Amino acid sequence: MNPTEIVPGVIFITYQSTERKEKATFLEHNTLVLQVSGRFTMETANQRVSMERGEMMLIRKYQLGEITKTPLNGENYQTIIISLKEDLLRQIALEEQIDIGQKYAGPFAIHLPQNDFLHAFFQSIVPYVQQPQEKITTALGMLKVKEAVYLLINTMPELKGFLFDFSEPYKMDLEKFMNNNFSYNIPIEKFARLTGRSLAGFKRDFQKIFGMAPRQWLQERRLKEALYLIEKKHKKPSAIYLDLGFESLSHFSHSFKKKYGIAPTQLKS
Repeated sequence: MNPTEIVPGVIFITYQSTERKEKATFLEHNTLVLQVSGRFTMETANQRVSMERGEMMLIRKYQLGEITKTPLNGENYQTIIISLKEDLLRQIALEEQIDIGQKYAGPFAIHLPQNDFLHAFFQSIVPYVQQPQEKITTALGMLKVKEAVYLLINTMPELKGFLFDFSEPYKMDLEKFMNNNFSYNIPIEKFARLTGRSLAGFKRDFQKIFGMAPRQWLQERRLKEALYLIEKKHKKPSAIYLDLGFESLSHFSHSFKKKYGIAPTQLKS
């Protein structure tokens, strides 16, 4: 299920009784995650992090990865997600005269240590999850988000570099990034943003490096990987099509047959 909004665009709750994987999750803003129950796992091309009941994590903006939501010990999975949007962070930076001169270069996710202040904040949010009929107003919700930011920078001043780095992503190595992340089924515009480029700049650089348009290359690369997985790793088409960014098995089978002249189910492994 999709997250339910508690405060539109800012605070969300995810609640479910069975394990679910979300293959292409894009976090555009710095995000505070509060784990009420179950296990939260996020895996990017370079790192894997997880947390369980009562833990809190801060996740860096511009992240692309797979999130797995797992119920544990007979309890449903519940997570509170707080989006720390840049306009709010800029407002706080002005109020507190925070000036960060260098770009953040640490890990993409930070486990937050348990302390009385953060624990009290966590507990103040939980009732809105467990008693959804008690609606939180937008004004109160924004105060809770500001409270979270102030608690973070007061208890962990080193997080200022994480939170108040307003620079755009580096213009990263496009070839390496795309070969690591081609399987994610996200719009071309998001690939461009993640690599620190405008859409026009992304398409121009892509053509120069790969010799074809992004959508064509993504299709070719995914089908090449599918051929390898079926022939060499003995995978079934039904087990790999979603992981390779195809929206349905029929779409995958049609594209595969068009490319290789044979249905993937007929391929000899």
